[in-house]
Amino acid sequence: MTSLDLGTIGNCSYAALIDRVGRIVWCCLPRFDGDPVFNALLRNNGDGHNDGAFTVELEGLTHSDQYYEHNTAVLTTRLHGRDGSVEITDCAPRFMWRDRMFRPQTLVRRVRPVSGTPRITIRLRPEFGDGTVKPTLGRGSNHIRYAGPDFSVRLATNAPVDYIVNETRFNLATPIDLILGPDETLDGNVGDIARDFEERTCNYWRDWVGRLALPFEWQEAVIRAAITLKLCTYEQTGAIVAAMTTSIPEAPNSGRNWDYRFCWLRDAFFVVRALNSLGAIHTMENYFRFLMDVVADADSGHLQPVYGVGREAALVERPLEAFAGYRGMGPVRRGNQAYEHYQHDVYGNVILGAAQIFFDRRIKMAAGLTDFRHLEAAGEQAFRLHDQPDAGMWELRSRSRVHTSSSLMCWAACDRLAHIANQLGERQRAGFWRERADIIKQRILAEAWSDKRKAFVESFGGETLDASVLLMAEVGFLDPRDPRFVSTVDQIERTLAIGPHMMRYEAPDDFGKPEVAFNICAFWRLDALARIGRHEEAREIFETLLATRNPLGLLSEDTDPASGEMWGNFPQTYSMVGIINGARRLSKPWESVV
Repeated sequence: MTSLDLGTIGNCSYAALIDRVGRIVWCCLPRFDGDPVFNALLRNNGDGHNDGAFTVELEGLTHSDQYYEHNTAVLTTRLHGRDGSVEITDCAPRFMWRDRMFRPQTLVRRVRPVSGTPRITIRLRPEFGDGTVKPTLGRGSNHIRYAGPDFSVRLATNAPVDYIVNETRFNLATPIDLILGPDETLDGNVGDIARDFEERTCNYWRDWVGRLALPFEWQEAVIRAAITLKLCTYEQTGAIVAAMTTSIPEAPNSGRNWDYRFCWLRDAFFVVRALNSLGAIHTMENYFRFLMDVVADADSGHLQPVYGVGREAALVERPLEAFAGYRGMGPVRRGNQAYEHYQHDVYGNVILGAAQIFFDRRIKMAAGLTDFRHLEAAGEQAFRLHDQPDAGMWELRSRSRVHTSSSLMCWAACDRLAHIANQLGERQRAGFWRERADIIKQRILAEAWSDKRKAFVESFGGETLDASVLLMAEVGFLDPRDPRFVSTVDQIERTLAIGPHMMRYEAPDDFGKPEVAFNICAFWRLDALARIGRHEEAREIFETLLATRNPLGLLSEDTDPASGEMWGNFPQTYSMVGIINGARRLSKPWESVV
């Protein structure tokens, strides 16, 4: 069971979520963290279910089906009814035009009759001011203008404007096109532009997918995950959002409702690494520019764990009172208090996110000593803070400890700086950073191991287990066959695994004991199992996890182990990263089958 049966379209400038009957229920403008112009996902509308949505409603609807056009981010929804069927094709234009990437804040909806005599109603009800302001309408012969207090959007169409304004039902005898975008006049025929935008966008995505280095098995899942990760990038600055939504609760009525429409340096590193593993290196180049600007701006070396997509530092958290919340489960929040946290793993994530740029010969931009010096400032912070309490990677709001995962990433920061220094011929600096990495490593081995639990635990001197220590093998801290790591995997499985799913940690947090499994932890588990030689078990878990995706192949942040229902913000980059990493780790090699 999954209630987040949503598809996503986007163009690395903005994104929209579309439900299984073709309603656009979430879309923020002018960028991911902007005003939710379409917000029905969080409105809990009841009888007024079309407010904050863009709906093509079929009279007598009986059922629907939905799919992505092959190897693209173009989504098709078919609505079937008593008197006929219609097809809605949605895309966010993205393609090369005039020697640059064309990615306007424009949505193209193409609606055509498929069978019978379908009757439809078009309901276009955007809202502004975080759901508090209804638009002022203006109209022309072929367009409707929806004006808000800060910006306006314009619908250009070859459908009857009167029918759209008045939400009048009509027979769909011929195809119609709906282009919603900035308040600007379209230069050309609406139908020709819509068809051209869709065809060029399909060609762009198929070309992009065609350059991916795919594993032999599970290619459909990997392609969908890769496209989804690409859609979560904000190309203008290089930022990568953790998810496209805010305030989908981690569990029913839990209050664990957070805004994920920002760039967590931790999550972004994992996204970049997953795309790099498929040969999609341009995201890394763009993100590297974002990172180096963040590092250059750092006050006394301090880095926040999260920034706005335009590198905004202050992400003040506040409730949006106009929204009842997903399925009525508020609060709905804008902003995230995590920007105030001290999360010491961030320094490792920054350096890990930048390291490949110094080694990969495919990359056009050259990283040199100046960039290395900036990263060294982050390394200094990592060494200084590796044994200091912080909020940890799970962003605990009322408890501070020396988290093992934070210290682990501080080690990774120093370790990778040593490698980069060697690559640049800086032997003295390489030795300096290797010595510091060794100091941190010995501290972790001494203070994070629990003889009582026979495992590495969540904090220095602690006794509870945490799935994040499974990253020890992934970042190269320990040989996966090390008996201490093998024992840790075994103990974490016994304590935190529920079937194929995995809880984040054992101890209660600010809100009590977590109720749902955190998807990326399950993928960390199967990666660890494969590394220690339990390959077939890992494959079985992976296949089961793939079956929990929604019908379009997407995952949210969390899964209820009992019901299989999705919870948490959507689509979650962490979870989609897990699909790519799992497939690459577990797939049969090409050489063995072709």
